[in-house]
Amino acid sequence: MGRRKSNNNQCSSSKEDATMSNHLRFEDAEEAVEESSNLDQSMCDIDESDDKTSADYYFDSYSHFGIHEEMLKDTVRTKTYQNVIYQNKFLFKNKVVLDVGAGTGILSLFCAKAGAEHVYAVECSHMADMAKEIVETNGFSNVVTVLKGKIEEIELPVPKVDIIISEWMGYFLLFENMLNSVLYARDKWLADDGVVLPDRASLHLTAIEDADYKEDKIEFWNNVYGFNMSCIKKQAIMEPLVDTVDQNQIATNCQLLKTMDISKMAPGDASFTAPFKLVAERDDYIHALVAYFDVSFTKCHKLMGFSTGPKSRTTHWKQTVLYLEDILTICEGEAIVGSMTVAPNKKNPRDVDIMVKYSLNGKRCNVSRVQYYKMR
Repeated sequence: MGRRKSNNNQCSSSKEDATMSNHLRFEDAEEAVEESSNLDQSMCDIDESDDKTSADYYFDSYSHFGIHEEMLKDTVRTKTYQNVIYQNKFLFKNKVVLDVGAGTGILSLFCAKAGAEHVYAVECSHMADMAKEIVETNGFSNVVTVLKGKIEEIELPVPKVDIIISEWMGYFLLFENMLNSVLYARDKWLADDGVVLPDRASLHLTAIEDADYKEDKIEFWNNVYGFNMSCIKKQAIMEPLVDTVDQNQIATNCQLLKTMDISKMAPGDASFTAPFKLVAERDDYIHALVAYFDVSFTKCHKLMGFSTGPKSRTTHWKQTVLYLEDILTICEGEAIVGSMTVAPNKKNPRDVDIMVKYSLNGKRCNVSRVQYYKMR
């Protein structure tokens, strides 16, 4: 089976219900992106001492324009937010908006242009300084106020806001754990009848045939120029790979794992255990599980959002590939049954720990195993 377009990075420092899962088709975002800049993660000043924490490096990474360029050029992502704002001006007209993790301020500018009374753009990285200049250059200083600092530490000049908007999603939805910053802002500043955008997120799972790439990325360590380096293989298989999966590799159904209602959920709800049952749609080999997410804006005139799945247009999030230790030989109609447990890493909450239990009792293959993964 043909391999997906290769991006060999391992992950580094960075629907509603079943009826909405893979059958939900959002309106396509247009190709063009308005000239402006970005939005993203809750970020903050870097400690210039030598003993930086992983969180410091996380914030520092968002101080560089390159990461914002990549996100802005993700037209599925940026154009969807623009469409949500411009096509639903009734939500923003004369409203006070809080943009959490504003990056270069593109969401704040969208909101200002849509008629918001005032927008508070909170950005913790050094990109906040550029955001202020961008706001001034585009003539929105009277509407957009850029506040530099962590959302958990800054003070707003208003007691409540009408809308909280943010692009908080990371790889595997939860990598980098910015969701908690959005929930903190919601609990502290959102008015009782306020709106969180986006307000729904869902995580999905499927299984793929991936012999060639698993051989290249994992089995490679068995024989490196005649030497056994399989100790590295054990580490490599524990690190999920962020890459683009060819939809033709998918050999099972796609299963909804978890739906999050951002307007109501508690911070602890991002840790969960969810069962799955992946039923083979053809006879094939299974080398990996693949996770992806969808986000929805349900307060719009009509449902809007996007999917990061392999059957949708490619985004910078791509998909998350979790290689299995076993090669599963599966026949059409047989099922891989198991559960996935997801939680932030205790030492670094921006990393994600994943435990997968799976079993297959088929005509050609019987296996039961537990595997651990860490996104970092």
